Amino acid sequence: MIISNISRYERRSARLRIPVVLLALLVTIASSGCGYNSLQRLDEQVTSAWSEVVNQYQRRADLIPNLVNVVKGYASHEKEILTEVTEARAKVGSITVTPEVLQNPAMLEQFQQAQGQLGSALSRLLAVAENYPQLKADGVFRDLQAQIEGTENRITVARKRYIDSVQEFNVTVRSFPTN
Repeated sequence: MIISNISRYERRSARLRIPVVLLALLVTIASSGCGYNSLQRLDEQVTSAWSEVVNQYQRRADLIPNLVNVVKGYASHEKEILTEVTEARAKVGSITVTPEVLQNPAMLEQFQQAQGQLGSALSRLLAVAENYPQLKADGVFRDLQAQIEGTENRITVARKRYIDSVQEFNVTVRSFPTN
């Protein structure tokens, strides 16, 4: 009698173990896949934010030839600065920017250096323009200057959004259950 009670208890206990093990296995499988969609969404968000940064840099580069032409009309003897800006813009234009640039540190560094050179050349050009009151009074120059300033602000905002997107992606990758 005691033996039959023990075997009944063992059978009941074994029947309970199977669903518990299956439930644990199901939870493990479900939790391992639940982060996949969020990782894909965040990856797309990072790519989109990077594209916005590139678009704003391109907008700035597109404004520069018009600015150089306006300055050239008033400050033609500032050829060194004008040449520097034109060459920096050409260098930026020669770099093809794709999402793969983010995966290649050397290409990303080259892109950043070219953008930095263009930014500093543009700053020097605008500083030189301060020496020409007639140029500063020109409506086209003022409009271009305002557009460039607005674009610089957009670049700053786009870069911040990109950094925030990358940070959110990295935190998600390192967090349970997605890691």
